[in-house]
Order: sequence, then C-alpha cells, then structure tokens
Amino acid sequence: MDTSRPRWGCSTLRRRHRDTGTEAKTRHGYQLYRPISKRTYHGNVPGATNRGGQRSAVEVTLPFTGLWLVQNSPARRVPSHGSELFGEKYAIDFVGVDDRHRSSPIRDWRTTLSKEPPERFVGFGRPLLSPVGGQVAGIHDGEPDHEARRSQLALILYAFGQASRIRQGLGAIAGNHVVISVAEGLHIALVHLKRASIRVAPGQRVDRGQHLADCGNSGSSTEPHVHMQAMDQADPSSARGVPMVFDRFREWRRDAPGFVDRQNGIPGEGSVIEPFPFDV
Repeated sequence: MDTSRPRWGCSTLRRRHRDTGTEAKTRHGYQLYRPISKRTYHGNVPGATNRGGQRSAVEVTLPFTGLWLVQNSPARRVPSHGSELFGEKYAIDFVGVDDRHRSSPIRDWRTTLSKEPPERFVGFGRPLLSPVGGQVAGIHDGEPDHEARRSQLALILYAFGQASRIRQGLGAIAGNHVVISVAEGLHIALVHLKRASIRVAPGQRVDRGQHLADCGNSGSSTEPHVHMQAMDQADPSSARGVPMVFDRFREWRRDAPGFVDRQNGIPGEGSVIEPFPFDV
C-alpha cells in the first residue's frame, strides 16, 4: 500500500488576508464566498463546546462511493495535517483504491524513479458527492492536474517546490475545490478536484449525495485524492477547523479480519472504507 501523505497545506504557510465573505473575487481567485442567512442545522451545533471545552463535531456523510484509503486522519492526531491554518485542523484525506486496496494497479520504472500520469490511479476522475445539503458558497477551478509522485526521489524534488507554490497563492495549494455552506458557522470544503469537473455554481442549492465534481490531483497533492474539511467560515484563508464525524460506513483495518460497520465515527489512519448508500 502507498505510504505517501498527500496534503494541501503545510506548517510554513501563513494567513495573508482575512476576507470574510464578499461577492468579489479575492486575490487568490476564490469566487463568491457569500455569507448565508441564519438557519437551524439539524445536527451537532458547530462551535458549541462540551464540558471538556472541546468543539462539538458535525455529522457528515462520506463524499463518494466505492473503496477509499484513509490518510491524515484526525483519529491519529490533531491537527491532522500538522497545521491549524486554512481551517484544516480536523481535515481528512481519502485516496481511491481498487478491490486489492491499491491506489494504482500499475507499477513500473516511473513508480520508483520518476513521476506518473494521474490517469493510472483508480481514484482519478471518480465522482465526488456532497456530504451535506446546503448552498455553494464558493468554487475555484482552472488549476492543472499535475503528475503524481510515489517515488521518494520525486517526492523530495516536489518538496523543494513548495515555496514557489506558496508564492502563487492559496489556489496553488488547495487546487480546484468547492465550499458548501450548511448553516452560519458551518462550511464543508472538498479539495484537489479534477480540473473542469465542477458541476455546481456559487449560490446554488445542493442536496446530500449530489454529484459536485470529480477527484483530481490539483494543488499540493502527491497523488489523486480528495481532502475534506469542515470550517467555521467559508473562506479557508480566515477559517478555523470544525471536527467531523461520519454517519455510516464500513471500515477495514489492517489488524482486523474484515469490514466492520460503524456509525458516527472517524475512520482510522490507514484503514480502507466504503460508505453505506445515501438515504436521500
């Protein structure tokens, strides 16, 4: 199984502005981050705290069908990606895999020494579904799907280019993405989407399970995967992370003989999961 750790942020990034929701594009290219009207969200209230002072988790649905490998899980550590910037404190990554739990069935000299086309990875182009019902708060598109890297040499060379990507702005880090507003103080982002695959527009209402876009390899990503996070603001540049739990899924862990049904939980690091069908 692949040991790479795809990320869309890093600890060296810094917030450079705090736009909180306007209809003008920000300088990083985000489109129409609209504050939504106050409504009741039927679930845990984001931002509320329990007796231990921890933020309550919001219940969401896995944004896909099929088998996916879990990486950078908040079940392992928080912040899950090593940083609290850009609202990614409780973010989680999912890599599409086949029935043998491989992200790609192809391995050749490029796997060891070079870069690989994203099309050889089973997750590339898979449909991504809305994990909640809500309103599209913003989209960003136009970032290329670059080649993937499993080679340690290629990963090292890629790391040296991180400073350049930071200078290009948040779009070069997050890649193509969609933000869904559920209620005041609760927004869900799906990140690293395939270029030109976004099917929704800012201001549009979406239902849970609706096809939003396809899995890609845009932004700061070592191989095709989807990065998902909940935030207290629609603009990741000024957002804080909100914890999530996933309503219903089946999980296969390396130390278990088979899949186990789970409810209202967080998948473990390195586990393979598949969702239950959407109850629309």
